[in-house]
Amino acid sequence: MMRTVLISGAGHGIGAAAARAFADAGDDVVVTDIDVDAAQAVAAEIRATGAAATGNFLDVADPEAWETLSRELRAAQRPPAVIVNNAFFQVAGVAHEQTEDNWSKQLSVTLSSVYRSMRTFHDTLTAARGNMVNVSSVHGVLAWAEQPAYAAAKGGLISLTRQLSLDYAPHVRVNVVLPGAIQTRQWNHQSSEDRQRAERQATLQRLGTPEEVASVIQFLAGDGASYVTGASLLVDGGMTTTLGA
Repeated sequence: MMRTVLISGAGHGIGAAAARAFADAGDDVVVTDIDVDAAQAVAAEIRATGAAATGNFLDVADPEAWETLSRELRAAQRPPAVIVNNAFFQVAGVAHEQTEDNWSKQLSVTLSSVYRSMRTFHDTLTAARGNMVNVSSVHGVLAWAEQPAYAAAKGGLISLTRQLSLDYAPHVRVNVVLPGAIQTRQWNHQSSEDRQRAERQATLQRLGTPEEVASVIQFLAGDGASYVTGASLLVDGGMTTTLGA
């Protein structure tokens, strides 16, 4: 049966890879991003393969944007049965250097957006006996310099996932993945030394790919994980083993 799968932050990286993976499996994908051009490009690529997808604007920090998207999807008879919360916002700097706006935005985009997604679509997830997969990070269990808000948000995602898995059981499963160093556009701004350090920190001695994370997200959202909820699944190439989380 075709499901409607809503993915945030899906214009690039892990979100885009997840959109392609769900589409390849026969799902109808709602590709959302604040960069609507990128979302629409991913959706067009998917439709070119014969699969179903739309590219939709979504600012996950804006409650009204969630309501607008909800109206659009319900009117189109596309109630989400799966939600993948992948959007994030990150500003480096120690705590006392973070402005109130930067701090609040990082938590709103990365953490509070998950609350908004459940508030908006809890009824469609329940009706479909569907599920939610949240994208946290090894930042949720490890610390790197000058990432206080990002670490707080990613760590909060792990706790929030467990709470949601309890509150919306037995009809909705909620799980979270913790990617390590993944080859996305974020690495375009990193030095070769930083990349080599990240490769050494993984026991597999390389960066992961967005597709490798997407396959785990798709597994958690599928029937093969029907008895899995409240779980935190590392997709880090062994980084937390090496660094001792």
